[in-house]
Amino acid sequence: MKLTRRQFAGGMLALPGLASLARPAFARVEVDVNQGSVKPLPIAITDFISDGDLGPRVSKVVSDDLQRSGLFAPVDPSAFIEQISDPNSTPNFDNWRVLKAQALVTGAVGRESDGRLRAEFRLWDVYGGRQMTGQQFFTQPDNWRRVAHLIADAIYEQLTGEKGYFDTRIVFVSESGSKTQRVKRLAIMDQDGANVRMLTNGSSLVLTPRFSPNSQEITYMSFEGGQPRVYLLQLSNGNRQLVGNFPGMTFAPRFSPDGQRVIMSMEQEGNANIYTMDLGSRQTYRLTSTSAIDTSPCYSPDGRQVVFESDRGGAQQLYVMGSDGSNQNRISFGNGSYSTPVWSPRGDVIAFTKKSGNAFAIGVMRPDGSGERTLTSGFLNEGPTWAPNGRVIMFFKEPAGAPGPHLYSVDLSGYNERRVPTPDYGSDPAWSPLLS
Repeated sequence: MKLTRRQFAGGMLALPGLASLARPAFARVEVDVNQGSVKPLPIAITDFISDGDLGPRVSKVVSDDLQRSGLFAPVDPSAFIEQISDPNSTPNFDNWRVLKAQALVTGAVGRESDGRLRAEFRLWDVYGGRQMTGQQFFTQPDNWRRVAHLIADAIYEQLTGEKGYFDTRIVFVSESGSKTQRVKRLAIMDQDGANVRMLTNGSSLVLTPRFSPNSQEITYMSFEGGQPRVYLLQLSNGNRQLVGNFPGMTFAPRFSPDGQRVIMSMEQEGNANIYTMDLGSRQTYRLTSTSAIDTSPCYSPDGRQVVFESDRGGAQQLYVMGSDGSNQNRISFGNGSYSTPVWSPRGDVIAFTKKSGNAFAIGVMRPDGSGERTLTSGFLNEGPTWAPNGRVIMFFKEPAGAPGPHLYSVDLSGYNERRVPTPDYGSDPAWSPLLS
């Protein structure tokens, strides 16, 4: 997508591309995301000015993004006293203070003479009585939803000091049909459930899709031909290629942080060990060598370590090793079994699935195994994946007696659990990096 962005706020320099925002030194309005429980910040988001209904549609997506984060509480538009007719004029802050709004968003959407869409917004500190930031975006009209997500990201970053995660996509397994005749297709959508697109036709079972660091490739496992194999799929053109023709079964592929390698589990003679493949040379390197099942590997963000699950001790537990296979150490010691580990983009914690009795939990622990805590639990809660800012986890769950699984998200604090809409049942989600 060709898109340019300009910032404007008190003489700020216009910047091309998708440059990051600068946080003002003395912002009075902010959200402390490091508290155990965050009280949502009241924010008023006005309908963006436009000739048709596109402006209100953009502001609705912005409002929905911020509300779903759990950090913001959009004020009911029916309570607005002031109707904004010029988003570039300073609002009457008294009209917004009476509504208890601490921040105000105004904006407009229009067309340039060359047909491009122009969207702009301003974020105001209601109690400070000043503008905090503003930006303009220029793109093709079909990209209006992405512009709305970018605006929400800009507001999120300005008020929390952390990168947003709304301009992202989710790849997942879309499931349809009865449990005895379930069809599983690879699918992709925006993080809010919009723009769903099927990537496979359902003729073969697919599992564990994962994004590359540049968001343009997906690696996944397919049972095409009756045996599990790892594939690479180019999202731009739909081209697909097999990642090596190995004699045994291959499972749980995932990219290295630099996108140059794929790490996976390969089964041979009843055992499964961890291997990496250099995507340039197609050379394969073995990292573990046990008579156990070693699987679900995931690199740390710096690429120096790998977390994986293994039953070498009798039950599934989590282990961490160097990216060359050295220093393999167990880090999980709680009651139950641990699986599907995935390192936070921040590098500070590892998310996992834990099974104890008939209960499944999504939890986190530090890379040394300390600080274990549960974020959410239930029946068949599985498969965590991180938002690129490391604040939110998506997973799937299938409550007892339910006909199929659905996707959910939960904050790192364990609050704000929400269902993520999909057209059919959904499982095995993977969150993309921020789009470029």
